[in-house]
Formats: sequence, structure tokens, C-alpha cells
Amino acid sequence: MTLDVRLRPEAEDDLAEAAVWYEEQQPGLGQRFLDAAAATVSRISASPLAFPIVYRSTRRALLQRFPFGVFFQVEQERVVVIGVLHGSRHPRAWRRRV
Repeated sequence: MTLDVRLRPEAEDDLAEAAVWYEEQQPGLGQRFLDAAAATVSRISASPLAFPIVYRSTRRALLQRFPFGVFFQVEQERVVVIGVLHGSRHPRAWRRRV
């Protein structure tokens, strides 16, 4: 069963900021980051319970090729992404959003 995925505004901001940063490092890299994020969100949508719980009911899926995690919660009939954060960020950065 595939669930709908909703990104909180904070998660959308996380994606935009990271994409801009990667694009500044190398043209085209920002789009590759967004593509990796979209692929991860698709994996989450298809099998949300396959990812580990990292805090209370919050789960994390790691992006391929980029050191970012997608933090999300599974609700009744959808998945809510609360953040897309670099792996070196302190856990409190996304826990405050829960």
C-alpha cells in the first residue's frame, strides 16, 4: 500500500536550502540532491514502516549519495515529513519539530 506524503513547510525549506547550497558548489548538483530526496520520499511512501524509529514515533530514511536524513511520522492514511536534515546536525534540530 502506498501512502500519500505531505511535507511540512519546514521540510520544504530544508530541501530548498540544501539544494541551493549544492548548486553553488557545482552546477547540477542541487538538482541531483532533489532527485535523491524525491527517490527517498517514494521509498517512504511505498514502505514507511520499513524505516527505523529514531525518536518516539519519528522514523528516518537516509538519502543515497548525500549525507541527509528524511525524518517523518506515519499517520492514519499518510506520511508527514517533518524535516530533511544533514547528518551532522544535532538531533535537537528536528526533535523540536515533533
